[in-house]
Parts: sequence; structure tokens; C-alpha cells
Amino acid sequence: MLYYLFDYFNKTLNLSGTGVFQYITFRSALAFILSLLLSTIYGKRVIHFLQRQQVGETVRELGLAGQNEKAGTPTMGGLIIIFATLIPVFLFAKLQNIYIVLLIVTTLWMGTIGFVDDYIKIFKKDKQGLKGIFKVFGQVGLGLIVGSVLYFNPQVTVRTDTGKINIFKQTTETVITPAAVEEKSTATTIPFFKNNEFDYAEILSFMGDGYEKWAWIIFIPVVIFIITAVSNGANLTDGIDGLAAGTSAISVLALAIFTFVSGNIIFSNYLNIMYIPNSGEMTVFIAAFVGSLIGFLWYNSYPASVFMGDTGSLTIGGIIAVLAIAVRKELLIPLLCGIFLVENFSVVLQVAYFKYTKKRFGEGRRIFLMSPLHHHYQKKGYHESKIVTRFWIVAIMLAILSIVTLKLR
Repeated sequence: MLYYLFDYFNKTLNLSGTGVFQYITFRSALAFILSLLLSTIYGKRVIHFLQRQQVGETVRELGLAGQNEKAGTPTMGGLIIIFATLIPVFLFAKLQNIYIVLLIVTTLWMGTIGFVDDYIKIFKKDKQGLKGIFKVFGQVGLGLIVGSVLYFNPQVTVRTDTGKINIFKQTTETVITPAAVEEKSTATTIPFFKNNEFDYAEILSFMGDGYEKWAWIIFIPVVIFIITAVSNGANLTDGIDGLAAGTSAISVLALAIFTFVSGNIIFSNYLNIMYIPNSGEMTVFIAAFVGSLIGFLWYNSYPASVFMGDTGSLTIGGIIAVLAIAVRKELLIPLLCGIFLVENFSVVLQVAYFKYTKKRFGEGRRIFLMSPLHHHYQKKGYHESKIVTRFWIVAIMLAILSIVTLKLR
């Protein structure tokens, strides 16, 4: 909203200094600062409100050190992340930008699913929360919306070949003339390869001429799968103090770099990557999102004063998935979100191996002492703050390696 106000001041009233709001970097900085302030200052008020409503965590008997002490800690703290993200976005972002609209819808959609799940657990005293089938329906529904918009909306275009960028002076301004045109495309980026564009439509090339118009048959299910997988991965990672929020902030910071360079024709041309018009605006959203995650860590770091609950974890996973898909870096998710992937696989492997051995030997056996993986290390006697710190270090290394793929081809 403030963007449009200052844009009016600049173009209509010609007030000096108001043009600075045209710069994504400036608005991103403001969004980060405001989000950080909101999550740290007003986060405490939200925690006190949750305490008055007796929104406390019910702890299962898992035999983990320090687990019982967490009983009664306020949950649903994801509300802090959601509000601290959306308020700066509404103030500083271009709200008609299709990518910003998608991210706002994702935040509210996944936040609502998580909120309902937490509500059932806390107020209905049902430890199972929202039935898994309804969670999946919600994730699939969001995937359908995101996939359909990214495929059919005319504002979503790419330039897979920016060509030569001609920069020349005309009196007082610089004019940039791109050699390529914007086009609708289902192309994405394959990391570590030199000619690293892959078009989902190519999977249907066996259909003959005109196969491109059926690319949505592949693209939309891929979007649904990614959103479901990443949101569940974030949900499983939220098991000990500061783990999900910290690793997510690291991954999102890396995505901020991808978003900024992909939305800037000069940088994308220099790096020889796909240019995605209008996507740079997502940097404002990302800045607000990172600020809210860091501010939330102020209260979620060990010993946690609040837990994010499914309200936060499902929202985080959904946002990361949509960001990666929007900048055509979804194939980097296994590397960029490696912590989520490992946590997911540890559960899948544990369950599959247990069922297999029970069927074959008559008793279930386990690969890990406990799953998800972070609980395995807790069972081995590591303090949770040490586990979280080491997971953060791994997440930083994965994020750096992901960024390096911009040139490592």
C-alpha cells in the first residue's frame, strides 16, 4: 500500500526522494526490518495471548531428555510468522504482481490448514489433529491453484535465452534492449549442467505436433507433488527448538539470491540463466519472511517460549515450495532443502523397514533409534541445542552449494 502511495507522490506530485520506493532492494530492506520488529516486539504479546488461552503443547511420552519440561509451552506460534510476513508485504510490495498474489494465497491457505490441525489438537483434545487425508486434500488444492496460475496466467513468462543486452546512452537515461522476447514456458533449471534448461512439455513429445499445449498434464502434478513433499518435510523437521525456523531461514535466504538475479535482466544475462520477468518482486516477500523467521527464533530458540505448530511448519514448507517453483529452481530442492529431505526419508525408511522386518521375521526392527532423524540423535544422548546447531551448519553448506550452481555448470 505504501508502495502505491509513494508511487503517486513520485509520479503525480513529483516529491523529491519518493522515487526510492521503486527500488526492490530498498523495499526489501524495509520489509525485513519491519518484519523483524513485529515478530520480536509483538511476538511476546502473541505468546502471552496464547498462554491466556491455554494453548499449550501436549507432549507424548517419547523417552527423550527434557521432553516433559516442554509440556504446556504455547504452540500455534506460526501465527507470529504469518502476521509478521504479511503486514510488511501489504505495505511494501506490488500487490498486483501475480507472484506476490500467489505467495499471499499460499501463506493464508497453508496457515489455515495448520491452524485447523492445531485447533483440533489443543481445543478438541484430539492428539491426531486434522486427519491426514484432509491435509493432503488441502495441499493438493493449493498445488492445483499454484500450478494452474503459473501455467495459464499470461503474466507468468520467461526468457530462456536473453541474448545480447545492448546498453546505450540517450541523453540522460540508459536504455536496455533485450534481444529475446518473453514467452509462456514450462521450462525449468537442471543444476550442474551447462545447457541446463529442461521443459516438462518435452516429456509429451511422443504425442506429435502440438504436444506443448498438453504440458499442464505434467506440470501441474509436479507442482502438487513438490508442494506436498516440502510442506510435509518442514512439518517433520519441526521437532526440537529452533530447528525448522533456522534451517528454513537459511534455505529462504538462498532462494532470495535466486529470485533477485532471475528477476533482473542484467544479472540473469551475465550468469546465463533464465530471466523471469516480474519475479524480482518476490524478493520483498522473502525479506519479510526471513525477518519473521529470525524474529520467531528469538522466542523459539532453546529453551523455547513458543512452538510454531503446524500453523507455522506447513506454511513454511508451502512458501518455500512455491518460491522454488516460481523461479524455476524446484529441481534444486533436494539439495537446498536437504534437511527436509533427510528428515522425510528417515521416517519413510523407518516405517518401511519396520513393516518389512515384521512381515519377514515376525517382529519389527528399526534402522534409527527413533525417527525423524533429529530424534535419533536425541536418543543417542546429544543435547538438542547441539543437534540444531549442527543441522544449521549442514543447511548453510547446502545453501552455499545451491548458490554455487549458478556458475558451477
